[in-house]
Parts: sequence; structure tokens; C-alpha cells
Amino acid sequence: MNATAGGYRIIENARLDARNSFGVAVRAPLLVEVTRSEALPELFHHAMPGDVRPLVLGGGSNILFARDPEGVVLALASGAIQPIGETDGATCVRADAGVVWHDFVLWTLGHGLSGLENLALIPGTVGAAPIQNIGAYGVEVRECVHAVEAFDRQAGIFVRLASEACAFAYRDSLFKREPDRFVVTAVEFRLPQRFTPRLQYAGLTEELASMGITDPPRASQVAEAVMRIRRRKLPDPAVLGNAGSFFKNPIVAETSAQALLAEHPDLPSYPSGDPATRKLSAAWLIDRCGWKGRREGDAGIAPTHALVLVNHGQASGAQLLDIARQVAADVHARFGIALQPEPRIVGARW
Repeated sequence: MNATAGGYRIIENARLDARNSFGVAVRAPLLVEVTRSEALPELFHHAMPGDVRPLVLGGGSNILFARDPEGVVLALASGAIQPIGETDGATCVRADAGVVWHDFVLWTLGHGLSGLENLALIPGTVGAAPIQNIGAYGVEVRECVHAVEAFDRQAGIFVRLASEACAFAYRDSLFKREPDRFVVTAVEFRLPQRFTPRLQYAGLTEELASMGITDPPRASQVAEAVMRIRRRKLPDPAVLGNAGSFFKNPIVAETSAQALLAEHPDLPSYPSGDPATRKLSAAWLIDRCGWKGRREGDAGIAPTHALVLVNHGQASGAQLLDIARQVAADVHARFGIALQPEPRIVGARW
């Protein structure tokens, strides 16, 4: 039913099957679609007062519903993009939280801007990008975030947080740690007008070469290379339900990493940004435990990428979570490393 024309509508007993990329069959008692972020203060004050803690749902590509959500699900549907100024060889662009992330990346490339090309084809929305601090092929979104605009439920006001105040970390942020406080409404990006390719990630240079590109590439060509690799390695959620990489690459003490590398010299490892720690490949660990391509019923691991948990059709969220826990238990038993999920799990603890 439409509760109001004031920038949002309320839908009772709403199906969320098409709103989560795993394709898990779940329903929400109430779904609130917000078309104007200016409506949030009224919405929280009148329609969702007191201790109501809505689940904010973006593109549904970073969430696993282990069961039906118990309360209100909030979805931001605003979708404007606009340049807001230039400074020091960069253009600042503001995008509403409801903008589809890949569409936004293509928009920036079409306007001669760079910085996000390595993050092409990541599913989800602009609003979810800083929450998860999405990253791929050697780049994290925090590198281009100028500021995040959000509604602070605790204070009852809109706030604008500079990048430094967002407490970004590996697949983490202030917004992820305080999900019941902030509703991200828009993100401001600072995007270089002069392109500097980031090609250190394994496979990018080779992919460009296979495309016949030997000179320094354009940003659009790097994006195309990224998209080709992703399409080969990662299943399309529209065909095979998934949320992309389900597990984070574990960061361990340098001493622990060296001990593992001494025993397993082919274990991929990367700098973590801290000389006392090292980032290891979760995909390699899972593959070595024999999980790549395995399935139990309709829940399993993708045959093309060991990090990707997949729904082959009718798996429930609980069944998918059970497979993920089995994978993590096997990795811990064999290598002594605790894997952590990237997506938010609703209705259960990890």
C-alpha cells in the first residue's frame, strides 16, 4: 500500500527474492522505498519512531538472509548523479545512494574521469560502496571517496563526513560498524582528470595484452579488461545466485604468514599495508580444502571461483550459511586460519 506521497511508500508483506542477489526466497513484514532522502527525518519520526531499527537494503548484493527479516526493510531509490566542482586536477561528483554502482562507473568513464575503472562490474549501489569499502584489482573505493552524506538517526540530522572521518579499513567502515545509526544517502567522489593506470594486480596486464593493447591503456580499456576477467571468473547473479566474494582474504601476522609460506610456497600473499601483517588468498585456502565446485543440494561453491558461495536454484539462506560455515571450519582445521564473511548475514550469527 502507499502510505504517503511524501517521498516514500510502504509495502506490506513484501517479497525480497529479487532484492537479494542470492535469490533467496524471503519476505519482509514492511518494505519502505524512499525516493527522496529529505523524507527520512519525517519517516523515522512518524512512521518508524522509537526503537525501530530498519534494515537498510541497497542492491542486495552484499547480504545473506538466513531467515526472513523481522522488522522494517528500508530501500533508497533516489538516483541522481551530478558534478559539484573541480579542485587540483580532479572533478568532484555527487551520486545518490540508489544509483547502481556499475552504471556510475560507466558514467564517470563517459565523462572523461578515472579512478573507479578497476571497480567496474561490482554489483550493488553507490550507497553500499563506502559501507563495505568495496575493492577489486588493487583498488579500494575509499581512495576516491571525498565525503559521505548520511542521515544520523542518533542525532536526528543529516551529516556530511569527510573521508578521514569514515574510519575506512579492509572491507570495513564506520557505517558498517554502526549500521543502526547511519543511513547513507549520497557519496561524493574526487576523481582525477588525468588517468594513471593501476595494473599491479595479477592478470590485468595480461588481459590488456590479449586485447591487443600494448601502449599505456585508457581508463575505459582497463575497465573493459576488468569486466572480461570478472565475467570469466564470477558467475552472473541473474543466472546463478551469489554475492560475489563471500569470504575476506585473511590478514595474519607476518610471522604466521612466513610459517605457512615455508610449508606452502605457492600460497599467494600480498602486502596488507602494515609491515607486521600479510594478506593471504582465501580462494587458495578454500581450493586446497577441496571445496571449489562442491555443492550440497542447491547450495555450493562456484566451479569457477572458490570464494563465491552460490545458490543453484532453491537453496535457503540457512543452507547457504551452513555450507559457508563448513568451508570455514575446514580451512581452520587445515591451516589454522579463521575466515570471515564479507556479506552481512541477517537472521543468524557467523
